Amino acid sequence: MQIAVIGTGYVGLVSGACFAEFGIDVTCVDVNEEKIEGLKNGVIPIYEPGLDILVKENVKAGRLHFTTDITAAVNRALVVFLAVGTPPQPDGTPDMSYYRAAAKSVAQALNGYKVLVTKSTVPVGTGEWLRKFVIENAPEGAEFGVASNPEFLREGAAIEDFMRPDRVVIGSNQERAIEVMKELYRPLYLIETPIVVTSLEAAELTKYAANAFLATKITFINEIANLCDAIGCDVHDVARGMGMDNRIGRKFLHPGPGYGGSCFPKDTRALTTVADDFGVETRIVDAVIEANERQRDAMLVKIEKLVGDLSGKRVAVLGLSFKPETDDMRESPATDIIKKMVEKGASVKAFDPVAMAEAKHVLPDIEYAEDEYSAIDGADALVIVTEWNQFRALNLEKVKELLRSPKIADLRNIYEPATMRAAGFDYVGVGR
Repeated sequence: MQIAVIGTGYVGLVSGACFAEFGIDVTCVDVNEEKIEGLKNGVIPIYEPGLDILVKENVKAGRLHFTTDITAAVNRALVVFLAVGTPPQPDGTPDMSYYRAAAKSVAQALNGYKVLVTKSTVPVGTGEWLRKFVIENAPEGAEFGVASNPEFLREGAAIEDFMRPDRVVIGSNQERAIEVMKELYRPLYLIETPIVVTSLEAAELTKYAANAFLATKITFINEIANLCDAIGCDVHDVARGMGMDNRIGRKFLHPGPGYGGSCFPKDTRALTTVADDFGVETRIVDAVIEANERQRDAMLVKIEKLVGDLSGKRVAVLGLSFKPETDDMRESPATDIIKKMVEKGASVKAFDPVAMAEAKHVLPDIEYAEDEYSAIDGADALVIVTEWNQFRALNLEKVKELLRSPKIADLRNIYEPATMRAAGFDYVGVGR
C-alpha cells in the first residue's frame, strides 16, 4: 500500500515514519521547501526521541520519501492523510486555513479512488465539510472516501504510542473507506490493538473529549495538592490512595504547575467553542481552563513565600519545555512563571537539556546557562519546573554550595521533602 501524508509537523512526520516502519510506502509532503530539503538530508525539524533514527532507516530502505509535489504524492497514494497544523486563534477556535488549503490541493489531484483521512485535530463536522468540499473541487466523477483517524501521541513517547497504541479510532460512514483503513493498520492486529470504528463526528469529538478529560485529572489533583498544602498532609499519599481505585487509575495524578503543550490547552478551549456552536454548556471544562491558569499564579505565590520579595533576587530555573523529552515550549508553565518573576523584579538564569533554542523565542530577555550547575551558581533560589531525568539526582552538596541561600521550589515533586530538609534546604513542593 502507498500513502501520502500532507504536513511534516509533529503528527505528520511521526505518523509517516511509523507507517514506513510497518513496511508501507510513505510520501510526506510539505509546502516548506527548506524543511523538505532538510528532511531529505536527515535534518529533523522537531525533537522526539528515536525519530531521527526511524526516519534515517526508512529513507535508506526506500520506504519513506519527502517532497513538495502534492499532486505527484496524491496520484500514487491510496490513502491521503491530512496532518497539517490547526493552531488556536485568539478566540480559542482552531485556524483551519492550512487544512483548507491542503484539502483543495488534494481534491484537485484526485485521479482514482482515495481515502482522505483527517489526522489533524479539527472541529466536529470537518469530515462532512471535507466530503462536500472535495465534491466541489475534485475532477468530475472522482471517487473517494472520507475518514477521521485522530492521533493520541504523547510528546516524548510518540513512537511507542504509535507502535503500541491503546486503541486506533477510525471514523467513517463509508464501508469501503473503513476496510482500507483496517488494512492499513493490520500490523497492529498482531498485538491485538483494539480498532474502534465510529461515525466521523464521534471520532472527531473523541480526540477533544480524551484530552479534556486528561486535563481535568491533572487540574483536579492540582486543586487537591493546594488543599493538602493548607491542611498539612502529603498529596502523594492522597493520589496513591485514589489511583489504586481501578475506576480512577494512577495516571495523570501528578501535581505540578499546570498542564501545557500543543494539545491540552488548545483542545480544551476548542471543545468549549464546539459546545457553544451547538448550544451546550461545558461548565466542567470551563472550570478546568480557569483553574489551570490560576495554578501558574499559585506557583508564583509559593516561590515568593520561599524567597521573599523577588525584586533584585537571582533565580535559577531548571526545565523550560512543558514536559520532559520534548523541546515544545507551547503554553509551557515555565514561560508564565518566569515572566511573572521578571515582572516582580527578579533576574532569571535558566537551563533545559533541549528546549533553550525554542525558549529564546518566547523568553528572549533572560539568561541561559550551559548546564544545571552554572544556572544554580550564585542564585538566591532554585526553581525546578520540568522534571527532566538529569534533574532527579542533582549533587545536593554542590547545589548547596553554589546557591547563595539553600532555597528550592520543586514544582514537580521530584525530591522528598524530609530528605531535602534534612540536607539543610529550605524546600517546598506542591501539596507536600
